[in-house]
Amino acid sequence: MNPLLRIAEIEGLSRRDALRLTMAGVGAGSLSGWVPVLARADAEGKPVAGLGKGAKKSCIVLWMDGGPSHMDTFDLKPDAKGAGEFKPVATSATGVQISENLPNLAKQMHHVALLRGMSTQEGAHPRAKYLLHTGYREGQGGIAYPALGAIVSSELGREEFPLPSYVSVGGRTYGSAFLGARHQPLVVGDPARGVENLKAFVGNGAFDKRTDLLADMESAFRKEYPVGPGKDHQVTYERAISMMKCKEAKAFDLSQEKEAVREKYGSSRFAQGCLLARRLVETGVRFVEVSLGGWDTHQDNFSRVKNLSGTMDQPVAALLEDLAARGMLQDTLVVWMGDFGRTPKINARGEKPGRDHFPRAWTSWMAGGGVSGGRVVGRTDKEGGTVEERPIGVTDFMATVCKIMGINPDKQNQSGNGRPIRLVDKGYKLVTEVLG
Repeated sequence: MNPLLRIAEIEGLSRRDALRLTMAGVGAGSLSGWVPVLARADAEGKPVAGLGKGAKKSCIVLWMDGGPSHMDTFDLKPDAKGAGEFKPVATSATGVQISENLPNLAKQMHHVALLRGMSTQEGAHPRAKYLLHTGYREGQGGIAYPALGAIVSSELGREEFPLPSYVSVGGRTYGSAFLGARHQPLVVGDPARGVENLKAFVGNGAFDKRTDLLADMESAFRKEYPVGPGKDHQVTYERAISMMKCKEAKAFDLSQEKEAVREKYGSSRFAQGCLLARRLVETGVRFVEVSLGGWDTHQDNFSRVKNLSGTMDQPVAALLEDLAARGMLQDTLVVWMGDFGRTPKINARGEKPGRDHFPRAWTSWMAGGGVSGGRVVGRTDKEGGTVEERPIGVTDFMATVCKIMGINPDKQNQSGNGRPIRLVDKGYKLVTEVLG
């Protein structure tokens, strides 16, 4: 046995923390001095020097695919020309109002920091999605950039953890680019079905013999053809085998939850995705993205936004309440965002008018993870079309998320061609108003 792990066993330290110390450069001879430091820091909920401020944090991104209308959800303008049909209502955060279609979320707004000053550059769906997921414009510098989930996986994921550190639920997302196969997302299409085929079709003994034989064959292949795809395939294969054998994979089985809890979240696919996200984070997954599509409301905006708000309201409120009740919200950052906002002006196309793409002024929000909730950052004008106070760009947003997670936004990784790439592009301004 590794002497460090043996001392850890004697001292009552977990294998996970012993391995974290190994990676931090702590030898067996000095472990005894670190044990009380770890214990004290754990009891106080503080980071341990050298192990990273975000060593225990996770992130859940609620991705509203298509771009939700800010004026019909979290930044209503009842006196504007394009005000629409919905009324603002009071919330649990003093002075903060949101749509009447979000009554459950209104009760959780004391946890939430609304970012009403979002202002970005891309008004086309594919480019906007790429920008909001990576922090870089598509094609910038001629390379592919890793998604935020891959960055969190790379920076905070644990080598010994058997599940992927980046999981995407219910929709298309973006990958790890030059960070490699280990940080690619595990995509779960239907959260109610979880990850299928995790159980071997043969007994454990036969399964082990088959996987060992395959590993030997692939090892011989990689020696003869030492190329990147071979290594990526090995990593993906090993991750699948690890998941098939680990007890943590039960996190994907929603039937393990009490019926009352499942009812609290709701029965929609998005609702089940929110519940799955909580289970995964509780198990130790660092980043989960849950998607809700349908927000591209060029036509029939008000009916569709009302229905989508109803789909979103109950499970998101349940997620925040559940995380808080379990003592997990402080260490779990929840982010709500989409491609962009929608035009303040209502278009006149068709019998059921809608709102078009509008990246110049829109809303996202954050909760948990140490964020100062119950507040609004940024303000749009009376028509909802221009940010009048505290504009927030994509680099500002991404750097702030990294900071909350305990990740250095100025860190550089090397791309496949050896070029240094910052986690967040230079020139950002942290949204210090939300930093607790």
